[in-house]
Amino acid sequence: MKGDRVRLLGAALAGLTLLSVPAALALPTYRKQAAQQFRYDRDNPLWDLDRRVVPCTYCHIRVTGGAPWNPFGEAIRAAFRADAQAGKHSKFPVILHGLLASEGDADKDGYSDALEVYARTLPGDDTSYPRTAEKEVRAAYENAGALSSTCHRSQRSNSLGASSLRDVMGDSTHPF
Repeated sequence: MKGDRVRLLGAALAGLTLLSVPAALALPTYRKQAAQQFRYDRDNPLWDLDRRVVPCTYCHIRVTGGAPWNPFGEAIRAAFRADAQAGKHSKFPVILHGLLASEGDADKDGYSDALEVYARTLPGDDTSYPRTAEKEVRAAYENAGALSSTCHRSQRSNSLGASSLRDVMGDSTHPF
């Protein structure tokens, strides 16, 4: 009898833990880490208070966050699951870097997620993409240092002296 209660309590706690994991992915800590990792914190001195820097819609369908997730959010969740199944316990920046390095295109709009992060468009929304040809975006991205330009804290600049595609092309690439 007592053993059944303990097992039931354990199962209930495990269920609650599993239900809380998706909600944890939308905590401001993750958005702040992503903003710093993408170097989006450079353009706005109040970036950590501005929800537009890395909006909930980066990963979620609704502007308020929570389920459901958009394709990029689902890709992050899948990367966390794969990491856990491999016996690892990687932190968000490592998962995010790996996902972007894979050159996937979660929203299937013709621009890799890494290119969309670089261009400051939403990688989980197929209506938000750079308004410049993929070839040109990729060239600017590679000139800026490729993945290090979207996921590194050191200062880099492309051949035009710009630190992001937005600096090269103006606000037309910014989704906000």
